[in-house]
Amino acid sequence: MPSISAIVSPTLRRGRTKRMPRARTRQQAWAHVTEDTVLSKRPEEATDRKTAGHWEGDLIIGLKRSAIATLVDRTTRFAMLVHLPRQAGYGIIPPRKNGPALAGYGAITTKNALTATFSTLPAALRRSLTWDRGKELSAHRLLTTEIGLPVYFADPKSPWQRGSNEHLNGLLRQYFPKGTDLSRWSAAEITAVADAINNRPREILDWRTPAEAFEELLRSTQQTIVATTG
Repeated sequence: MPSISAIVSPTLRRGRTKRMPRARTRQQAWAHVTEDTVLSKRPEEATDRKTAGHWEGDLIIGLKRSAIATLVDRTTRFAMLVHLPRQAGYGIIPPRKNGPALAGYGAITTKNALTATFSTLPAALRRSLTWDRGKELSAHRLLTTEIGLPVYFADPKSPWQRGSNEHLNGLLRQYFPKGTDLSRWSAAEITAVADAINNRPREILDWRTPAEAFEELLRSTQQTIVATTG
């Protein structure tokens, strides 16, 4: 007859629930990454960097689930920073499974903030967005539907596929050190940081600034729109 110890589940003896296999955990975490949104489906014009309006994005994360969304145009290296304040009730209302995400980077909050930011640009300068596989962008279908911005996701553990964004995030740590609460900075202060970075001359732009390169594209795009509709 087997001993009691042999009958009792090893899981129960450990006093914790059975762990889900890592592969299955990844599948659930990346459920929003579908076949049509993998990086290999991104238009070739985004890869060669010759056409502006293809963006890379990510979050920088601070203490207490604070965050700032960071965006950079692959052609001009022009950066936009998106304020993601925590929602009312954060730290007061107990977290609830499937309840609203009260950190500033829940899926709907992030989608709304990105929609508002990209809506300030003409359609010709919002051709695509490449993101990592974070669940904060799991509402990407709404972003595409609402403003016509297709989203593509980089391969796992491949930060070089968003190299311009990774470089930007490194620069931003001069202004927003790791281990700080990013909610202490207002939207205006975050915009001022983006302006400072965008006005640094870049060798890759023949020593123009990203702001100059992007402004030139804006003027050209607006002239094209006027000529087409005039």
